[in-house]
Amino acid sequence: MPRVWEVPVHDSTRVRDARVAAEHAAAVASLDEPRTAVAALVATELATNLLKHAGGGQVLIEVVAPPVLAAGADVLPVVQIAAVDHGPGIADVGAALGDGFSTAGSLGAGLGTCRRIADDFELHSAPGRGTVALARVGAAVRPAGRPAPESEPALRVRAGGVNVPFGGAEYSGDAWAWVRSGDRATLMLADGLGHGPEAARASTAAVDALRGAAGLPPGEALRRLDGALAGTRGAAVAVAQVDLAAGRLRFAGIGNIGARLCEAGVWRPLVSRPGIVGVHRPGTLREEQTAWGDDHLLILHSDGLPSRWTPPPEACRPGIDPAVTAAVTVRDASSSARPVRDDTAVAVLTSNPAGR
Repeated sequence: MPRVWEVPVHDSTRVRDARVAAEHAAAVASLDEPRTAVAALVATELATNLLKHAGGGQVLIEVVAPPVLAAGADVLPVVQIAAVDHGPGIADVGAALGDGFSTAGSLGAGLGTCRRIADDFELHSAPGRGTVALARVGAAVRPAGRPAPESEPALRVRAGGVNVPFGGAEYSGDAWAWVRSGDRATLMLADGLGHGPEAARASTAAVDALRGAAGLPPGEALRRLDGALAGTRGAAVAVAQVDLAAGRLRFAGIGNIGARLCEAGVWRPLVSRPGIVGVHRPGTLREEQTAWGDDHLLILHSDGLPSRWTPPPEACRPGIDPAVTAAVTVRDASSSARPVRDDTAVAVLTSNPAGR
């Protein structure tokens, strides 16, 4: 089962915990010593930033798939480090990312250095609402026999997400994953029934089964997942697939996974059927289809978010890193006085016109 490290940072002792968590995640991702040191430095800097400038917050560390999937290559996992706060925000993001800007009392790396040494780095800040800083660190050298990314055509979509375990648990009962088959990209979010290790086993089984169903349309993929989850406590699962050659999005879901699609700046829900994958799959499964374009953005979320949650208009920004959009969603739907009420996962699929 994939581990999720959630480190609440409210005093200096937790900065070390963030660093240690990043080192553990680097070991899971099989990073070498120099890249492990990079992950540890980034986690330390971001945790220190939370204390110095936001009065505290949380660091979320996971081992995830990269935000862009290339063709014909094994997916190499990366360490994702997200720092989330409800502080005053950063008045001048550009200055904060400059080389001369460093947090007092930190290692002196500064956010600009974090941006340089990480594979991906993005900072999102809203005055009065808080800040999200997100970095990914992967292997410096691809293993022998695996083609370099620049030799592989990338999809014109990106995906990312965040996962917050309930009550600081080691494992979340929610899981998200995405896979590629030619011009098709499939995003899935699973919410294992309840929470804790047994819920995590169910959602992990869904992730494992998705890898063997990458080329299937969502409805057929859910039928495959239903068999794979037999013997677990089951899960709510939603599957969305973008066919770039056809310019179409197909969606199917079972259970209470929320799905919101933004088209031309307007949000609308995609509807799942009642049931539990692996326990009680409906006899008929409705698959919804719609156009997909460069201005589209899809959010999947588990029921850890408040009921009747609707994304704000400003969330429909395909140019932002999808994991940042996911982290901002979790931040704005919760607070220190109103923490998440269950395992909470948010996954985002967005266009990537540059194919970067």
